[in-house]
Amino acid sequence: MSKQETGMTTEARAQIAEEDRLRADLYDFLGVLLAAPPSEALLSQTASLSGDSETDLGVAVAALSRIAKHTKPQAVEREFNALFIGLGRGELLPYASYYLTGFLNEKPLASLRRDMAARGMTRAQNVYEPEDNIASLMEMMGGLITGRFGKPASLSDQKTFFNTHIGPWAGHFFTDLEAAKNSVLYASVGAVGRVFMEIETEGFRMSAEGSA
Repeated sequence: MSKQETGMTTEARAQIAEEDRLRADLYDFLGVLLAAPPSEALLSQTASLSGDSETDLGVAVAALSRIAKHTKPQAVEREFNALFIGLGRGELLPYASYYLTGFLNEKPLASLRRDMAARGMTRAQNVYEPEDNIASLMEMMGGLITGRFGKPASLSDQKTFFNTHIGPWAGHFFTDLEAAKNSVLYASVGAVGRVFMEIETEGFRMSAEGSA
């Protein structure tokens, strides 16, 4: 997973629009859930979430919250392992290279590494997975929004990064996660991710039209 986290000062956080803070929080939340099996504390935090019943995202968040209330850490660890680790490999391979080319460690990973270097992102020393895994990309996007890797990225730069490294495949991954036979809690994580990716895609599209 990418790391060059200096954290956000209160002053820096205040300079970011509330809508963007919420976007970054959701990216970071998805990143944490997809990086490792959630702890009891994270499950409790997830169970406390509430969603607006008037929106697709709100409905998905509320469903995730309901399932988290009845999920034990041991059960979700087994679920995570079946989905992403398995014997040899899990049910899903959550990597951009795999989704875009059918193979791991391909051109999408090389392209991501160039963009990471240009933006001051580095992989944590204790992480050995390819950087184009979904958890790392969610974390990177959250960090770009909040300025965790330097200054907060402009909307244009966010759009470029999203459209290059996330948009072409993340929605497909989250749809697969939603439907995976081993998914229980993660079916709802998939639903939240799928709807969020649709919102982000449309938001970036509208921003382009507005600046035209």
